[in-house]
Parts: sequence; C-alpha cells; structure tokens
Amino acid sequence: MAYNLQSLITILQGILDPQQTRWILGQEKPQLQSLLQKASYLQQILEKTPLLTKIPSLQCQIRDVANEAEDIVESHMVERLLSMPEGVNFTPLTPDVLLVTQKLDSVIEQVVKLVEVETNKKPTGSSWSGDGASFSSSKSVVVGVDEDLKQLQDRLTGMQSKLEILPIVGMGGIGKTTLARTLYQDPLILDHFSYLAWTTISQDYNMRSILLSLIQCIIGKEEFDKHNGKGDGELKDILYRSLCGRRYMIVLDDIWSTTFWDEIRMYFPDNNNGSRIVITTRESDVAKYADSKSLHQVQLLSESQSWDLLSQIVFGEEDCPHELQGIGKKISSDCGGLPLAINVIGGLLSKVERLKDVWEDIGNDVRAAIAESDKQFLNILSLSYNHLPIHLKPCFLYMAAFPEDYKIDLLRLIWMWVAEGFVKSNGDKSLEEEAEDYLKSLVQRNLVSVITSYDLYTEEETKRCNMHDLLRDLCIRKADDEKFLHVKNSTFSNQLRRVSIHTSYGMENDEYASSSEMSLVRSFILFVKLDRNVSPMVSTLNLLRVLDLLEMNRHVIEFPEEILQLVNLRYLSINCKSLPRSGISRLCNLQTLIADLSDASAPAELWEMSELRHLIIFGTYLEMEDDYMKKIVLKKLQTIRYVKISPSVIRRGFLESIPNIKSLGIWWYKVEGMSEVVDMSHLHKLQTLSWDSMFRQYLHGLKFPSTLRELNLESCVITPAGTAALCALPNLEVLKMRRCTFKSNETEEEEANEEWEIAKGDEFSSLHFLLLHDSEMVRWRADETNFPRLRHLFIRYCEKLEEIPAGIGEIPTLQLIKMVYCSDSAVASAKQIQEEQQSEYENYDLQLRIIPSYDD
Repeated sequence: MAYNLQSLITILQGILDPQQTRWILGQEKPQLQSLLQKASYLQQILEKTPLLTKIPSLQCQIRDVANEAEDIVESHMVERLLSMPEGVNFTPLTPDVLLVTQKLDSVIEQVVKLVEVETNKKPTGSSWSGDGASFSSSKSVVVGVDEDLKQLQDRLTGMQSKLEILPIVGMGGIGKTTLARTLYQDPLILDHFSYLAWTTISQDYNMRSILLSLIQCIIGKEEFDKHNGKGDGELKDILYRSLCGRRYMIVLDDIWSTTFWDEIRMYFPDNNNGSRIVITTRESDVAKYADSKSLHQVQLLSESQSWDLLSQIVFGEEDCPHELQGIGKKISSDCGGLPLAINVIGGLLSKVERLKDVWEDIGNDVRAAIAESDKQFLNILSLSYNHLPIHLKPCFLYMAAFPEDYKIDLLRLIWMWVAEGFVKSNGDKSLEEEAEDYLKSLVQRNLVSVITSYDLYTEEETKRCNMHDLLRDLCIRKADDEKFLHVKNSTFSNQLRRVSIHTSYGMENDEYASSSEMSLVRSFILFVKLDRNVSPMVSTLNLLRVLDLLEMNRHVIEFPEEILQLVNLRYLSINCKSLPRSGISRLCNLQTLIADLSDASAPAELWEMSELRHLIIFGTYLEMEDDYMKKIVLKKLQTIRYVKISPSVIRRGFLESIPNIKSLGIWWYKVEGMSEVVDMSHLHKLQTLSWDSMFRQYLHGLKFPSTLRELNLESCVITPAGTAALCALPNLEVLKMRRCTFKSNETEEEEANEEWEIAKGDEFSSLHFLLLHDSEMVRWRADETNFPRLRHLFIRYCEKLEEIPAGIGEIPTLQLIKMVYCSDSAVASAKQIQEEQQSEYENYDLQLRIIPSYDD
C-alpha cells in the first residue's frame, strides 16, 4: 500500500518545480517542502526495506495519510484554479496540512524503529530437521506436458558435458514444480545421475535450511546428522566437496531473486561430466540471469488437455458419465488452462455428488468456487503480487480497471499510469520510457502478457496486453481490499479512489450524481454503451485525474461542459460530436487528450495547454489563426496523430511549436501549388512519422530528421531524389508506402511511368520491413545491395507489378515474402526466388505466403 506515496510525491514535485510558472508560492512553500521531504524519505526507507511492506497495519496507516495529504493539496489546487485561472497564488494552506504532516512524522517514527529492530536482528543458528526433498512422494496427475518432458529429458541426459542450467519459468500455478518433480522421479533420470537433490527456496529463504536440505539428499540421513550443528561456511564447503567428481542433478524450486542465485551458484562444481541444475521460477529475468540461452517456458493447457486433466483427477480410470461431460468441459475451460486451478476444482468435484445440477451450481462461477474451496490457491497466486517492488504494485492493480478478456492498448495504459502519478521521474528517461520499463517488469514476472497483432489490410502492428482470468480476479480482489480501485457492476459504495464501470446496471438513475464519496475519485473509466447525457456523472468528480469515456457509443453526445471544470484532469479520452470552441484550455493539467470526433475541427486553443504530452484526434482539421503557433512552444508534446494539416498551418509555425515530438501522424491537406517544401529535419526526437497526402505530395519536398525509425507514406510521389532522401536516413527500420506513385524524374508535369528504380549505391542500411500497398507500379529495379538487412517484404494489391527483382532473394537476412492479390507474374517471380534459394543454397528459412485476394 506504500505505493500511494509516489503520486503524492509527483503532485508536490510539480508544485515546487522551480521552472513551473503557474503557482506563486509564499509562506506555504516551507510546508509543502517539508511534506515532500518526509514523503520521499519514507518511500526511500520502504524501497530499501521490503519486509516493512508486509505489515498490514503499517501499510494502512501509510495509505491513509498519503491519501489524506493528496486530498488536501489537490483540493486546494482545484479551488484556486477554478477561482483564479490565470496567475494563481497558492494561498496559505489550512491547518489540515500541519496535521497531516504530523501524522506522517508519526508513521516515519514507527518505520525507523522497525528498521532498527530488523537491523539488530541476529541470524539464528538453530538446528534443522527435514526429510530432504521438500515435496510429497505421492504422484501427481500430469497431463499435457509430454513434449516438455521429452525436451527436458533430452537436455538433462544429453551429450553436453559441462555443467548446464535449465530454468523452467511460468506464472504461478502453471505446473513448473510438478514438471520438475516428474523429471526428478523419472527412472531414466534416476539411473543417469549419481546424486539428486531437491530444495525449495521461496521468497524469504533461509540459506542454512537450504544447505542442510541439499546435503541430506546427497550424503544420506545417517551421515548428515554428524553435520547438523556446523556453521554455514562449513556447510557450504561440505556441499561443494560432496558434489566434486560426481554427476549430479540439483533442483532449486521456486527461486525469486538473482541475489540467491549469486549466493549459491559457486557451491555447485562443474565436473565436466554432464551435471545439471534445474531451477523453477516465476521471474523471467531470474531465469535469463541464470541461463539466457536455455529458458524453458511452461505454457497453459489447451481446452482438451484441461478436460483430460480434470477427468483424470475426478474419475481416474473411469469414464465420465455422459450427462456430466458438457458441464465438465465448461468447468475445465473456465480454469483458463491453469493446472493449479484445475486441480483445485477437481478436488472439489471429487467430493460432491455426481449429479448434473450439483455440477452446474459449481459451473455457474468456477473461479469463485475455486477461491472458496481452497484459500491456499489464492495465497499461491498472491505470492507474485506480494513480491512486487512497491513502484509496480499500483501499475498491476490498475489493470483491474479493464474488463475480462479486454485487450488493453499499451500506450493507453502507460499514459494512464503517468497521469495518475505512479511513475517516478528519471533524468535519463522520459516518464513514458520509465512506464514501459514498469510494464516489461510485469511481463517478466509472468503477471501480464503482451499480444502483438497485425491488421490484415494495412499490416499495422498493434501491441496490447492482458492477464489470465484468475490473476485478474486476484487483481480485482487486491485492488478492492486495499481501497485502490473498485470495479463497479452494480451500485456505488463509499470511500472510492478509482472507479471502473463494466455494466450499465445501476447507471440509468442519478444516484451517482449526488454521491459525496465520488468527490475523491481520481480515475473514472467507463466501459458501457450509454446514449445519454453523462454530465451528472462527471459533475461530482472534482479531483479527477483520469476520465476515459472512449467506449461510449460513437459520436452520440455533445461534449459535456462539466468536464471543463475538472481542472485536475491529466488524461481525457472521449467519443463526442466536437470539442468546445473555447474553454478547453482551462484543463491546464491535461497531459493526454484522445478524442474521436464526428466531423469537427480541433480548436486552436489546444495550443495553450502547455502540459500536453499526447494528442490524438481522429480525422479532424487543426485550426490555427495567423501567427498563433509562433507564440507558443509545447516542449512536452511527444505524440500527435490523425490531424489534418494545411501548408498555411505549417507556415504559421506548427513544426517549430513541437520541438520534442516523437510520433507524428499528419493528413496533408494541400490545396496550393505542388512545390511546397516541408522541413522536419529539426525534429531531432522524431522516430515515427505517418504522412498521408490527400493531394499528391512529392517526396523530395519533405525533409526528414535522421532519427526517424518508422515512416508511413500514403499518396506520395516517389522520384529518384525522394528515394535517395529515404536511403539517407540511417535509422529507418520500417517503411510502408500506400497508394504511392513512382516517377523517373522530378518534373511535375510529366506523367508517372510507374517504375521504381533504386540507383546503384543507394542503400536502405537499416531497413528490415518494407510494405508496398495498392500501387500502380509496373517495374521495380533493385538488388540485394539496396536492402542489405531486409527481413520482411509485404506486397499488397500491386496488380500491375510484373515481378519482384531477382536480387531480393539474395538478401541474407530475408525471412518472409508475403503477397496479397498481386499479378500472376509477380507471384511466379516470388516462387522462383524461393525455389532458387532452396535448390542452389539450401536456404529453407525463406518463407513465402501467397494470398490470392483480400477475402482469402
């Protein structure tokens, strides 16, 4: 719960930032500085002493005092901004600030005492008793891992003589330990190794107990009793000497940290005789640290494997009665392929009557039945959450806001985390880059999975994330227990900090409009379709930071004027008819604006919002008055997408006003002459550019920065000078050209000859992805020297293209040629390239995918 401190620190740092111009601070400045220093100090202690985060009473105190401090400071900010929108003085704070600072002092005092107690604790050297391998000898039911077992058996008994590490990694409950246990008890393994030893590590491991457990397995109980009273140093020496010269297999079950691996690794000698160490872990970074090349990822069971496992647990060698098969398969499917869940529900079904109505009662809510029947199940899953560092806990809990099976857009999630203040500022990285690292950490811990998909039409890559249903249940439970976020499927409750609504039940009346508890909500996310005025819904959300209404019915509502009063808002995502022509700049803290509008233009007033970091407005014109942009520079703006820009807007200073832009998407609305030059070379942070020219733009009229990594061109004219300009981009990795025209010279009057000839010496030095889409191109002249690193070539709807240059097949890195609805001759040339690679060079890695038409 200590994670609440970061958002408080973020708020205070923003007010006290010496470069900010909004707040005029007087005698209240020392109070705010004191509050910031104490909150930062407390957070540093908690980061260095993770054990303190496991004391519930202490965590509740920290959460409550941090929330109270946030409410006081932000309420004051909102009040001042609404009363004095320009040149805001931070008037003397109420006595409540002094009181909450004193409460923080009290918590710090408790924490310091607890740290002293922990520091003064001396490690105990008590004797140990155990039975060696710390697992039951009873055989578990194992289904769906035959291929895993075969692969691991081969690696354990293979010809590799040097000591090899085999990490088995996967989410909690997926069967890592069961897989390792099956190998440990396999007769082939028992016969191959002279010594086998097993120990379980766990989060709060005791090195002495681990050493004793391993030694007992290796030397036997009778000999072991002689060493029970020896010190840790002697035990380590005994372990090393006992393994010297022997072929052994060690299983280290449930490792959580690289620190433990560093501590014990040196006591396993490499006898160059085929010894092996198997580790199981939920942490992918731990597995890669131990051995980055041989990681074995355990997968979830398929539906058929899940049913096989469940039926074996419940019925053994018997057949499942026909009347129970339907509901039984539904129950096994609802376990989401997680073996631990199937084992728990199987144990429950084994104890109840084999009647259809009894099974249907359980099948109505399988996940609730699992949680109620076996508390240990939730404890096992909870270990992953409990082990998270404090800065990752709010990011994990925030995912409870999204509905079941919802594919969460990565950027949307990251921008929400930043808006909520969860992300700690780092001078070397932007907040968004830090948040990306947070997400990677959750993925490495097997709590979140990332799904990459491709649009079949555009070949656009989309990355989304989700989590296993049972982990999501845990996430919702933890978020609710810790008063972090409440998922609302019915009526409203008290003391809410963040609210996500997944059903429209209870939304058709105005009970929320008068709820005083809603005034403290910081995130309000709506996932229901509403064809009604949402003004009463947002009018009470005075301190809101995140408002997401994007899932509402498209373009059915007017922009709620009440939103303009939410001056604490950092993130706004909305479907509506239009944005207000004036007043939107009152949202002076807004960082992210995502608006799907019907047919309106974007107001020029957006350029007065100095905190904007991401602006996505679908298909609208950007309004600009004469010289408007030249007066303003949005230094924090990183993303602009899908706005229509005319040459006059460029001339008024559009590009000069966004010096730090990283991702830019423009619909080029050109009505003047064709000779317009757009110079973007000064945008030194630009990495992704989408340029859609409504009136054909000559590519040599665009000047790009050298930082560009991805370029999407639509309806542009490509000349030799334009091709040379693209080749001059040293970092360009992805090039997509849709409906582009090809000409052999720079003369505007001459008709296109639809030939793309890449001159000798012109080289796309870093390009690995090339898309040619819906082109009238007839001839393409190029060879392997023009695309030395190309991996994927996609050609779509190029019906006039005669052939793919034969030299493309000589590119050593080429992995895939994909063609959709192209001419027979072009397809034949691709097949010939593949055949030559196979017959002449035995290159079977080059894949060819031919799709006759889009419908296929």
